[in-house]
Amino acid sequence: MFAYDAAIIERFPGIRAAVIHTTGLSNGPSSPDLLAEYRAEQRAAIERLAATPIADIPSIAAWRRVFSAFGVKPTQHRNAAESLLRRLDKQGDIPTISTLVDLGNLIAIRYALPVAVLDLAGIAGSTTVRFADGTERFTDLGSGEPVHPEPGEVVFVDADGVASARRWCWRQSAQSATGTSTVDALVTIEVHHGSAAGDAGLALTDFLQLLATSQPGSETTSFTLSPSNPSTGSVPLED
Repeated sequence: MFAYDAAIIERFPGIRAAVIHTTGLSNGPSSPDLLAEYRAEQRAAIERLAATPIADIPSIAAWRRVFSAFGVKPTQHRNAAESLLRRLDKQGDIPTISTLVDLGNLIAIRYALPVAVLDLAGIAGSTTVRFADGTERFTDLGSGEPVHPEPGEVVFVDADGVASARRWCWRQSAQSATGTSTVDALVTIEVHHGSAAGDAGLALTDFLQLLATSQPGSETTSFTLSPSNPSTGSVPLED
């Protein structure tokens, strides 16, 4: 369902990921309890940012190094977690959108980690994280015209060559974005910094707990990935 290409593992051996497959979803507005926790986390994140500049957060600094390593300027194309934190720091609020989006954003700002929530109805077969060859097709949110990723950038690609994410965790595609019709989703939480295994595990546990509370009718499976376990399994993330 989700795997890293061997070339990604070779270039970025520190990658760790938590992956969740959840079905039977009802992706409407967030419940009052979820909204309360989401807003409380935003306030807590603002307090943390007052003490630690975004660029100094270990997970953000690590993602910046990774972006630079595959030829992307990290201050021009920011990873999804950094974009959320900057928006929060500047505007003081990240509006609610839907249960799944709010869940992803809550975990992203809590752990300063990019969280992707993909609607599997828009993805053909399994997703592979690999370097683009330039033939892949990507349709941005709000755009009807597909474009081709630049060769060498990291993309999420399905069996039909359609990219659901560009520049690793910079932007998600229109096809994979969740909406009110989403019933089957794939969630990824990816980590590169030194305490990657522990932070990915905590983020996974938090997401699963929030999902169980907000989506009691859903069925969920999860697994973890590391260089020694790049595509399947449920072993703990390794340090």
